[in-house]
Amino acid sequence: MKAEFTAIIEAAPEGGFWAICPEVPGANGQGETIDEAKANLRQAIELILEDRKTDILRGLPKDAIQDTVTIG
Repeated sequence: MKAEFTAIIEAAPEGGFWAICPEVPGANGQGETIDEAKANLRQAIELILEDRKTDILRGLPKDAIQDTVTIG
């Protein structure tokens, strides 16, 4: 699955760049370059969403959610 998120990137006063994602509260990144800031933001988003998934699935029986296969 692929999703697109908004990245707001600004120059940091002390140098480098910082980035936030308004769709994922708490997701932020920083780096010396815009590419580094985006990569760090991407990693933060992935970690937050994985943590949310773990919270959602906690306590559910293992067979409560089945994998789906797309044919096409």
